[in-house]
Amino acid sequence: MQKIVHFLKKIDKNMALVAIAVVGVLIVGALIYANSNPNFSVAGIFGQSDKTIAQKAVDYVNNNGLSQTPVSMVGETSRESGLIKFKLKVGTAEYDTYATKDGKLFFPQVFNMAKDDSKKTDDKTGDAKPSESVDAKKVIDSIKKSDSPMLEAYVVSRCPFGLQMQRAMYAAIQGAPELAKYVTVKYMGGVNSDGKTISSMHGEEEATENLRQICIRDEQATKYWPYVACQMKKGDTAGCEKSTGVDSAKLNSCMTNPAKGVAYAKKDFDLNTKYSVTGSPTLVLGNAVLPEFDSNNQPIFGGRSADAIKTMVCDAFNSKASFCSKTLDTAGVATSFSESTAASGNSGNSGANCAPAQ
Repeated sequence: MQKIVHFLKKIDKNMALVAIAVVGVLIVGALIYANSNPNFSVAGIFGQSDKTIAQKAVDYVNNNGLSQTPVSMVGETSRESGLIKFKLKVGTAEYDTYATKDGKLFFPQVFNMAKDDSKKTDDKTGDAKPSESVDAKKVIDSIKKSDSPMLEAYVVSRCPFGLQMQRAMYAAIQGAPELAKYVTVKYMGGVNSDGKTISSMHGEEEATENLRQICIRDEQATKYWPYVACQMKKGDTAGCEKSTGVDSAKLNSCMTNPAKGVAYAKKDFDLNTKYSVTGSPTLVLGNAVLPEFDSNNQPIFGGRSADAIKTMVCDAFNSKASFCSKTLDTAGVATSFSESTAASGNSGNSGANCAPAQ
């Protein structure tokens, strides 16, 4: 009887060892499978799938206003240098993006330190070519001429440098009223998924002000520059609506009716995509982005001043208008909200702008 009991115990011990071995093999196999299939996930065991983490990054960008236009993920995820790699689509452009495997950090841009980026290669031949530089003469010579040029400034309303560009444009119009026909302000942002509201670089308050200015621009055009010139002093929107004679009832109707305000805004946002606008301000003249500064950060047209705005417009005429012979104020204008038009120090020529979070 004792021999039988001993035999059974021996079988139990052997079976336990076999069971442990089998479980070990299964776990190793599952880990290998999970590693070779990034989108496989068993919650709580292997963590989130790569695709789930990528979507988390997309949601983070959209929910926190980090992009002027809503972003989405395209294609499949992959692994590169220990990171999850995927593509974000912004408008019609696609960008390689990375996230950590724990889903805590994502990187809109990664620099490959193993690659020498000091030399660029020609897309067609693969030959090395020098980094592109911005040459003032080439910029001026490349401006497309017309009988009625239009200088467009793409801004967001709470960017210090967007306000600076609006201030320079207004100063130019004050010095040469005819210029009003040749300059316009467009706005950066995106239409939210509800189709009833818009987003902006610096959050909801800025988005609301962008929409307010868009509605005034498109439905009460004669009030646009007086309103903008007033509110850029200290951001007093309600006071400026009243003091400049804006029809507040008409404005409210525009801002709350997506078929008006949001529809107007979307036209601006579509142009953002067309010109790949990313910074506030960005200038477009003759259907092309116009650099303000050369490779050495020297102003091509004279900085951000009334006279610089006039010079840009006049360089795009087939036959220069009469106001082109005028010399307007060449002093740089102030950034951000300011009661004064004049810049302090050299801030009018700095070339700085607001860009999305990187």
